[in-house]
Amino acid sequence: MDAGCPRLPDTVLFEIFLYLDHADVLSVGLVCQQWRAVARDEFLWKELFYRYYRVSRDVPRHPGAVSWYDEFQRLYDTIPCVEVQALKEHNDQVLHLSFSHSGCLFASCSKDCTVKVWSNELDISLQHSSNMRPYNWSYTQFSQFNSDDSLLLVSGVFVGPHNSSSGEIAVISMENFTLLSRVRNKPYDVFGCWLNETNLISGNLHRIGRITSCSVLWLNNAFQGIESENVNVVKRLFKIQNLNASTIRTVMVADCSRYDSPDLLLDYEEQLAASSSCPVFDLGSDSEEEEAKPKLPPEPAVQELPDAGGVPAEHGLQQLFDDIMEGRVRPAMTETELETKVAELFVRNRTKPPEPNLLPTDSNSKTKYLIFTTGCLTYSPHQIGIKRILPHQMTTAGPVLGEERRSDEFFDSLDHVIDIHGHIIGMGLSPDHRYLYVNSRAWPQDCVISDPMQPPPIAEEIDLHVFDLKTMKEVKRALRAHRAYTPNEECFFIFLDVSRDFVASGAEDRHGYIWDRHYNICLAKLQHDNVVNSVAFSPVEQELLLTASDDTTIKVWRSPRAVRVRQARRPRPRKLLFSWLMNQKS
Repeated sequence: MDAGCPRLPDTVLFEIFLYLDHADVLSVGLVCQQWRAVARDEFLWKELFYRYYRVSRDVPRHPGAVSWYDEFQRLYDTIPCVEVQALKEHNDQVLHLSFSHSGCLFASCSKDCTVKVWSNELDISLQHSSNMRPYNWSYTQFSQFNSDDSLLLVSGVFVGPHNSSSGEIAVISMENFTLLSRVRNKPYDVFGCWLNETNLISGNLHRIGRITSCSVLWLNNAFQGIESENVNVVKRLFKIQNLNASTIRTVMVADCSRYDSPDLLLDYEEQLAASSSCPVFDLGSDSEEEEAKPKLPPEPAVQELPDAGGVPAEHGLQQLFDDIMEGRVRPAMTETELETKVAELFVRNRTKPPEPNLLPTDSNSKTKYLIFTTGCLTYSPHQIGIKRILPHQMTTAGPVLGEERRSDEFFDSLDHVIDIHGHIIGMGLSPDHRYLYVNSRAWPQDCVISDPMQPPPIAEEIDLHVFDLKTMKEVKRALRAHRAYTPNEECFFIFLDVSRDFVASGAEDRHGYIWDRHYNICLAKLQHDNVVNSVAFSPVEQELLLTASDDTTIKVWRSPRAVRVRQARRPRPRKLLFSWLMNQKS
């Protein structure tokens, strides 16, 4: 036993440790031989874990954990909560961060209208900076590497004629940082995304009435400089009607091929079934049977899609006009309500029906989902739309306007709609694309929207919802801790990111936040001097996290374990000096 470490009964020692700070628990445990002797007592560590982290006892141990001691140490030692570097090369608000798939590079976008590419070595360093002002951009807002990291998609706000604002997407080669192509993108908060290695998705918006419009999603070839009348560089994917001033925004693509072998199952009963049949996780499993069954969360509200059958649209419109002229519409419709009613009747028999069997049944399926924010009641995004992308749609080959359409298929319908009942301010996919995480600010319960241009007030608390894209159901309860303060008309996107075990998000309260995906608990708050707009985990090292802020800095965070390992790898100055002296003598 260590000198100065008195012998105490295990129960007394356990009670003392319950009231120690997080760091003290492990630091004392590392030096105190008596604690080492009881460190493998599973009962003590299980009690300590549930009481210290305030985890419900309905929640079983992580399926990849081998012991409660290791789980306690994991949640302390592997959280990227130690600031190791602050990057200050941007001179205005930093809006977005994205890693390459290899983890060797990352890109940052900023109000200073540059996109910067950084090298992720022992110390992160700037590799390249592209200024987009010569192309009439106001600022850069989003970036994404393609699947082989050879191309970088950069989205920004473009200043057009008469100072009108729209969006534009640029494609930059990672080989020599040359600009390959530019694509218009409207509205600018569609952002854009890659569908595959060489094709990207952009948006366009056509106004039909004061509050009615049509969103068109385009598939674009990244190499649009190719001059050939035989090669298409653009093709229309979908054409979707928008009601009540809503538009399609924030597009992303989910790959369904890994749904049957996810990195982490969030449903506890599904975890138990998977562990009893075949191991899913790389880590060894020493699962215990938990007596208490978890409570299932309520299913999210699903918007019913309009029925294409029934009364023909022409008859419905004529009936509506007759009722108006003869005064049979009571109470009298406002101009906004009339426009919406006419648009709904017009589109009824001019919309292609949803794809049948949305949920993938083949684990090797090449099915992909196009996911985006939308709405039906007001201009603020309050719904998630999901549209299946079929294999023949994943190339620009074929007619520029896509497949030929009959008059009764002028618009595309959504295959699935999830109603969030609040203003959506962020979305992110888990690495296996099985789960969709959504930041939202809730509306008051039972609120009624009478004017689409006046959405309900939104909460300061941010709810982080989790949806299983295999079942299209919400799982777990919404995560909370982070806050936002701007009203509806000033509300902006706060980017989140998901790793194998953690989920992180920015916030307007000058902090970034990290939660554990399995236990649904907040683990760390990361300090900045202003709004945190974006976070990004390294895809190959979840113990490395970046945060970007309005304070113009990018902060680099590593776990305590990673910091110790990296410090041990650094050469000591005395050894270098000794080697230099020996070389001089020789």
